[in-house]
Amino acid sequence: MKIIKLALLDMNNNRANQGMRNIREISQAFKENAGETVEIEIFDVRYKNEIPKVEDFDIFISSGGPGNPHREGYEWEQKFADFLNQLWEHNINSDQKKFAFLICHSFQLASIHWSLGNICKRKSYSFGVMPIHKTEDGANDFLLKNLPEPFYAVDSRAYQFIEPNYKKLDEMGIKIVALEKVRPHIHLERAVMAIRFSDEIFGTQFHPEADPKGMLENLKDDKNREAMIESFGTEKYLETLDRMDDPDKIVLTQAQILPRFLRNAAEQIMREYEMA
Repeated sequence: MKIIKLALLDMNNNRANQGMRNIREISQAFKENAGETVEIEIFDVRYKNEIPKVEDFDIFISSGGPGNPHREGYEWEQKFADFLNQLWEHNINSDQKKFAFLICHSFQLASIHWSLGNICKRKSYSFGVMPIHKTEDGANDFLLKNLPEPFYAVDSRAYQFIEPNYKKLDEMGIKIVALEKVRPHIHLERAVMAIRFSDEIFGTQFHPEADPKGMLENLKDDKNREAMIESFGTEKYLETLDRMDDPDKIVLTQAQILPRFLRNAAEQIMREYEMA
């Protein structure tokens, strides 16, 4: 009997984080509702230098986290780079594919690792429920196609991905599937917000796991609250709080993207297992 093994990579460096709570809850719901037996293991990548072996798991979800995504000389950074390389190579060489979802900090790390564009610091910290726009590729991507245009997601970042390296993207078969909101009054390039790295690997700069409870908890942090007021103004900030539970905004995004990713991965894994 095939057991689906799911590895959760915690990138929060020993800081309390709503995102990991959300990822654990979504993963647990997947385990309880799956037709197959699912085992879940958590790895503390940055604080304990824990990294899963690619060959030991079927699905990986790597979280967001604080800090600079560029190399700072920590042991875990090379381990994570090796993990990305092994995952990519495995999927090129094996019919038994491995699936990965990379969120925010993990998305930035992978984009830097594969030299996909300019990952640089934003002029100011971004925090809030933001509109995300699908590209043409994104409109056709099964993870996004059930969401409206634009859809809404929690954005929480000090860094951004701009100036894509289209030559590298084309070489690797990588597609940009979402961009940040249009800001006609600001003459800055729109940041990349989601990428289809491959059929098996997907990444978002935003937080598809976020829920209203976690968002409200995060707003107890002065930095987050000030960033949101700076982005929206006080009136819009209060309106955003009011809309937190809207079923067509972050509640819908949370219900669609990661659960759909997990279900699709499980279906493909079982199909390949039965054919082997």
